[in-house]
Amino acid sequence: MIIGGAEDKVRKPTILKHFVALSGGKDARIAVIPTASSLGREVVDVYDALFTKFGAARVDAVRPESREQSHDAALVKAIDGATGVFMTGGNQLKLSSIVCGTPVGDAILRAHARGAVVAGTSAGASIQSSHMVAFGVGGATPKQRMTQVAAGLGLVDATVIDQHFDQRNRYGRLLMIVAQSPQLLGIGVDEDTCGLVEDVDGDLVMRVLGKGAVTVFDGARMVSNAYEATRSSPLLASGVVFHVLPQGSVFNLTTRALVPQEPVVDPEDADELAEASRDLRQLARDIAAADATPEAIRRRLKLRRSRSPQTPDPTQGDH
Repeated sequence: MIIGGAEDKVRKPTILKHFVALSGGKDARIAVIPTASSLGREVVDVYDALFTKFGAARVDAVRPESREQSHDAALVKAIDGATGVFMTGGNQLKLSSIVCGTPVGDAILRAHARGAVVAGTSAGASIQSSHMVAFGVGGATPKQRMTQVAAGLGLVDATVIDQHFDQRNRYGRLLMIVAQSPQLLGIGVDEDTCGLVEDVDGDLVMRVLGKGAVTVFDGARMVSNAYEATRSSPLLASGVVFHVLPQGSVFNLTTRALVPQEPVVDPEDADELAEASRDLRQLARDIAAADATPEAIRRRLKLRRSRSPQTPDPTQGDH
């Protein structure tokens, strides 16, 4: 679960509830990794309270603060026993430099391989890609040297993930990385939004949840001058395939293609559409009758509508 940061924790915590449900609901055992955060125990207490409120059986804090601590057998054991792993926001370079390539990092990879849910918000989202945005400035135009890249955990292969995407205007820096490495799929996740990635018949498929969107840059056929651009000059980036995926969208990260979805109609909307369709058919029959006048049609419709007083009369209003 790639969460773009600032996920709703109070009014409509859909994403966090979904994480607990996927982790096993009342049987969920969750390991919270707050290493990226500059906050103390408070950040763990927040997620502990939320996940417990949503029904999790157990929440453990796994907070290595150095690569040495990432060899702690007790921390590794907590991850090995977890059905869900949650990495908080903060400094992603701190998180990757302490966790990647250590027993704690290996335990996260094992958890992912056995089917545990691995989720991360903000910094915890960025580290899930193979190539991670270490730091950089915002802006809409891709410019040379506007960001730097470090190695991530590689849970989502051949990608680079950025977060707080629209809110902090990070289009340029993500596109800069794609311009320099067109084989990577650039994924930008808005706040309170999640890309839920699953293996479907060998393909990585992402479903979007939340109130924002996930933006995808596919540079497989792009033309760029990144190899010769100097200093902080703007980059040529032509032929990039650009996807904006709101809630409900499904995107195949392996084939780099949108997955068509059947439209979903709310039951109440379906009833209204069916009734409107019946009225239109009747109106067509009335119009087809040679002896029917508009006034007579309106009277018949008004009489029929009067049997359902809660339903507004479509013949009344602007003409």
